[in-house]
Amino acid sequence: MAADTRLLIVDDDPGIRELTAEFLTTHGYIVDTAADGAAMRAALDRQSYALVVLDVMMPGEDGLTILRSLDRSSAPPVIILSVIGEEVDRIVGLEMGADDYLAKPANPRELLARIRSVLRRQAGPAAVEAVAARPLKRFAGWRLDPLGRLLFDPDGVAINLSDGELRLMMTLVDHPRRVLTRDFLLDHARGPNAEHFDRAIDVQISRLRRKLSRTDGNGGDDLIRTVRNEGYMFVADVEQR
Repeated sequence: MAADTRLLIVDDDPGIRELTAEFLTTHGYIVDTAADGAAMRAALDRQSYALVVLDVMMPGEDGLTILRSLDRSSAPPVIILSVIGEEVDRIVGLEMGADDYLAKPANPRELLARIRSVLRRQAGPAAVEAVAARPLKRFAGWRLDPLGRLLFDPDGVAINLSDGELRLMMTLVDHPRRVLTRDFLLDHARGPNAEHFDRAIDVQISRLRRKLSRTDGNGGDDLIRTVRNEGYMFVADVEQR
């Protein structure tokens, strides 16, 4: 999956749209939103999406009606959300072509895991084989593919990284078990001409830690350690193969 993976969130509740979009954006996705079926179709006409998260219980045209109207041969995969968590509703949704079903209110981390799972299935074995053929940076079960600009968690799920996060990740894995000052990280991850603000690195480290965290909540803080008054240390052993 490319680092510019774009998702579409369709929900009539603006609060849910905004919160879901914000959470998924922090995990590297580009996220657009739509309030109803008409806005969703307009977005699909303008833009290609890797996946749609579609609410079922909307006034007017409900999510299942929208799902039924999609051309499943060309439409992106769809995860449907509904406050009605009955088994029969889940089965109906899946039979209509949904790729997954999640009851509302959905835990954001569970939604993220479902999205990653669907996208991994869509990528297919060819993408996995192509990555496996290249030398990768490996640490603590994770794999970093610098050429493909992809990070894979221990379950093989691709994690999207921004350009800045990729450069910072490369700097950390190229200097494991060393205390790296903020100035060093700024020079190597952002370039010698970058404006030197310690806070910029702190914010990017925080974002990277979230992406290195597993859906069970473990990972990021263990891999990137804060060394008080000095900087940061990437504590895992790194090998390339």
